[in-house]
Amino acid sequence: MKFFRSLLLPLALLSALTLVGAEDGPVFEMRTYYANEGKLDDLLTRFRDHTVALFEKYGMENVGYFVPAENPNNVLVYFLSYPSRDSRKASWKGFVSDPDWKEAFAASKVNGKLVAKVESKFLTLTDYSPKLRIKKSKKPRMFELRTYTTAEGMLPHLDYRFANDTIGIFDKHGMTNVAYWHPMSDHDEHGKTLIYLLAYKDAAVHEKAWAGFRADPEWKKAAARSKERAGGGLLVKNGVQSQMLKSVDFSPMR
Repeated sequence: MKFFRSLLLPLALLSALTLVGAEDGPVFEMRTYYANEGKLDDLLTRFRDHTVALFEKYGMENVGYFVPAENPNNVLVYFLSYPSRDSRKASWKGFVSDPDWKEAFAASKVNGKLVAKVESKFLTLTDYSPKLRIKKSKKPRMFELRTYTTAEGMLPHLDYRFANDTIGIFDKHGMTNVAYWHPMSDHDEHGKTLIYLLAYKDAAVHEKAWAGFRADPEWKKAAARSKERAGGGLLVKNGVQSQMLKSVDFSPMR
């Protein structure tokens, strides 16, 4: 498994692997839609009834669809997977030209445009990310999307710490490691950003898990070691962002 192989890697080699990445694939796309006021339900209906199936028709893998637990900005976040960036281009070309999509899109905006803004990030799995398993749980879980921004040159040290310490300690405290990504090389965030997704049974497990993690002596030692190895702190000021997410009813990952 990737995770166990990475435990044996020296920092220099891990740096080369994580910063370059396997950009030929699989390629993930994180898409964030900001719905216009009062239009989020209509947007979800369009995805449920049309978009998800059409994505699949054109070779896109639907990974997961989520809305923030607190959602004042009417946001939908979802992840797609492709064999490569080239296949992504071909898939989207077919999708936007599809007569069924054109009909569904036109019908959905009869009473007003649904989406105000779309953001997109292309991502590759880190070498130490667990194999991504796309399956529905019997009971929907709670998810947490976390983004870390490192100081200059510190991403290899952060990756090393996650590969050798953090992931295992997360697992120890009942967190499910879903996936770990880096933005691809054509993004400004490349070389300084780690994006990852955790899952929890429920809100109570989330709170208990993080309390236990932060108090864990093993974690405190790992954090101190990584800081000493790097010669300073790894993250920029306010370099951690966290967003709690709920899967929607049509999400493959729940």
